[in-house]
Parts: sequence; structure tokens; C-alpha cells
Amino acid sequence: MPQTKKILVVEDNDFVRMQIVRYLNEAGYEVVEATDGSTAQGLLTSQICLIVLDIRMTPIDGFEFIKIVRGRDVKMPMIMVTGDQNPDLLNEASKWNISAVLMKPVHRDRLVKMVERALGQGEKLR
Repeated sequence: MPQTKKILVVEDNDFVRMQIVRYLNEAGYEVVEATDGSTAQGLLTSQICLIVLDIRMTPIDGFEFIKIVRGRDVKMPMIMVTGDQNPDLLNEASKWNISAVLMKPVHRDRLVKMVERALGQGEKLR
């Protein structure tokens, strides 16, 4: 990988966030962390090439954060991480052009594969 890709991970559960960060670091990615959507807004820069985010957070939940990002006309790929089994979640994710939905617990190989696929799709959008 000639240039390290920078990924923003937004997850309020410390254990899950640390696990995702470790998996991505081991795969060669640079990671920026946030514990909620409000903090994550301040970390959005042009250097971020993908966002991995939880849906159930406060004060700004995942969908609210997605709306903010998409409202800025940012087409960057996003992967949602959730423990929620609600089938409406997939419909909502599709509506906001989410690259993938990953169910908790997060498995390393599946996460890395989804990130690689999403980054490939993101390159096509630019």
C-alpha cells in the first residue's frame, strides 16, 4: 500500500471501538477515533477516505451523523456497525448510500474485506 488510507471509526462502546481500530491498524490502515457523532464531525477532513460507524450513539446517533455528512455532499464510503437486527435498518442504510452493514460482534476478516470493497467503490465515485 503506497499511501496509508485514513479511516474514521465512530463507536461509543470502548471495547468494540478498540477492536475495530486494532483490526484496521493490523491491516495497514491509519485510524482516527471518535466516541460519538458530535466529536466525529470535527474529525472529518479531506484525508479521511472511509467511515466505520455505529448506529446507536448519543447525542448524535449514526443516522444523524450520516445525514450531516451527506448534507455536506460528501460521497465517501461508509460502513455501519450494529447489533440491531431490525430489517428496516437495511432499507434506511440503502437510502443513505451506505456501502455495507456489519453486524456485531465484528469479525476481523469480514471487516477488512468490507473496507477493501468499500474503498474500491469509493474510488469509482471520485
